[in-house]
Amino acid sequence: MLRIRRAVLALLLAFSVHVPVAPAGGADWLTLTGGDDFCMWQAPTGQWMEVGSVAIDPANPRRLVSQPGHGVMVNGRTGKTTNLVSKAEFRDVEAHVEFLIPKGSNSGVKLMGLYEIQITDSHGVDRPSGEDCGGIYPRAREKPTYHHNDKGFPPRVNAARSAGEWQTLDIAFRAPRFDAHGKKTTPATFVKVLFNGKTIHENVSPQSATGSAWLWKKEVANGPLLLQADHGPVAFRNVRVQSLPTR
Repeated sequence: MLRIRRAVLALLLAFSVHVPVAPAGGADWLTLTGGDDFCMWQAPTGQWMEVGSVAIDPANPRRLVSQPGHGVMVNGRTGKTTNLVSKAEFRDVEAHVEFLIPKGSNSGVKLMGLYEIQITDSHGVDRPSGEDCGGIYPRAREKPTYHHNDKGFPPRVNAARSAGEWQTLDIAFRAPRFDAHGKKTTPATFVKVLFNGKTIHENVSPQSATGSAWLWKKEVANGPLLLQADHGPVAFRNVRVQSLPTR
């Protein structure tokens, strides 16, 4: 318990982030993955389940099937449910996320619940865009129909594996800074993002929240980690975070 308390306190501190992404599994990492009660995530958690393993459904390549057990979170039998939002809020942070999707699926990891690294089935795409796996998702509007305002930030390379394989994101992220009057002085920055071990972003600073959130969600100094669950089947494991060390 003492280790967990220290980790939570450290996560709430403001730190400088000019450091490489650390490997997952260090002593200060706070694990967010599941448990049957999903105690690290805000209620409601919808149809999320903890299972032992997942794979593409042999009868339908766009679905996942699971086996009983522990350690893997999957977004229900239909593959569409409530987004997972962490109870803890973070500032400057490293996140390690492992995910698996079936054919054609779509999800995302949102730092502070606002800035999205896209998860989608992009294996084999020659010139990935901000909408492809590993991209920093474009800004968008929902009316009159959903459409993008910009191109987001494409990954440097397409490191996506085939659907049905486990994949890894390691993200070093700096939260935006604000002055005493609440005016933003420094934008949020993805300091470094590794996708399946390959660097896909360095020092990329979205000027606002991504997707349509920029229209209705205020940028803040601290925020949760969000795992998107309402766009298609996805499984996560070994989701963990830690604050970044001081210089």
